[in-house]
Amino acid sequence: MDSGGLQRFLDGLPMPALLVEGEDRILACNGLATSVFGEGMIGRNPAFAVRAPAVLEGIGLALRGAGVQQVRLPLRRDGQEEVFQVTVSAQGGGLVLCVFRDIGEEEKIDAVRRDFVANVSHELRTPLTALMGFIETLRNAAKDDPKAREMFLGIMETEAGRMNRLVRDLLQLSQVEANERVRPKDRVELRGLLERVIGSLKGTAEKTGARVDLTGDPVTVPGDADQLVQVFTNLIENALKYGAAGQVVRVSLTPEETARGAAVRVEVADQGEGIDPVHLPRLTERFYRVDSHRSREMGGTGLGLAIVKHIIGRHRGWLRVESVVGEGSRFSVVLPLG
Repeated sequence: MDSGGLQRFLDGLPMPALLVEGEDRILACNGLATSVFGEGMIGRNPAFAVRAPAVLEGIGLALRGAGVQQVRLPLRRDGQEEVFQVTVSAQGGGLVLCVFRDIGEEEKIDAVRRDFVANVSHELRTPLTALMGFIETLRNAAKDDPKAREMFLGIMETEAGRMNRLVRDLLQLSQVEANERVRPKDRVELRGLLERVIGSLKGTAEKTGARVDLTGDPVTVPGDADQLVQVFTNLIENALKYGAAGQVVRVSLTPEETARGAAVRVEVADQGEGIDPVHLPRLTERFYRVDSHRSREMGGTGLGLAIVKHIIGRHRGWLRVESVVGEGSRFSVVLPLG
């Protein structure tokens, strides 16, 4: 193949590629490789162009007949971490082809998947262990003790409810993520929806002597009413549960102009302990809790705010969180009007 045909072949590849002559000279490369490793690679030693001993070792092994080599190559480019899988194969005549496939996103997805499985396993292990222990106790030591039996059955009911809530939230999160790219087309009147949510949480408010005040005019947005009920139920219920006893939770609707146009901001403000700033960037992560023990005692699964984030994303809105330790927190949902 002449040099022109060789270049056309490399340019036709959908990934960065280098053709190395021997072990010490880059014979050709495509534009994608130039964008990764820079200009002026032709004729240079790959040790200076790629700066990766593992790739150089793979080139040597391929030339010596060891077959196709797969090399993992981490890079830092423009301040970003990238990871490539390099396939190194001998082409005959002392030539070696190096093709670079970006696997950074794949590795991130794999890491998220592993963390997710580990977190779910951890969340289920505790109540399952408790249930198995109490079942064993009821079969043996407590089988003839009505008082102990009633106590254990109550704890078992609580742990089973905890698992049920976790499974429910996992299913909801999965459904929300599956539809996140499809923007709702219905029109929802927000003030009326918030009034219904507040009414449904009346019992929760009464338990702590709290009150929920709603201010703002009726406003209509494109939305999925059931999902928006889920968002504001979560935020207002959290404010009631984690705020101070006897507090006033303030819910307000305020018009707002954004770079994308007219919007409405729904703010839920409590008078609780507040959240340390170190936790704020991670609040919407799956299973992240500021206070794990307290959250579990309150019946939380650690998925509520993750679900909220994805629902708001589906509505093309965004979530803002502001908090001052000792003064309380404000969760604001900004939703576009059109």
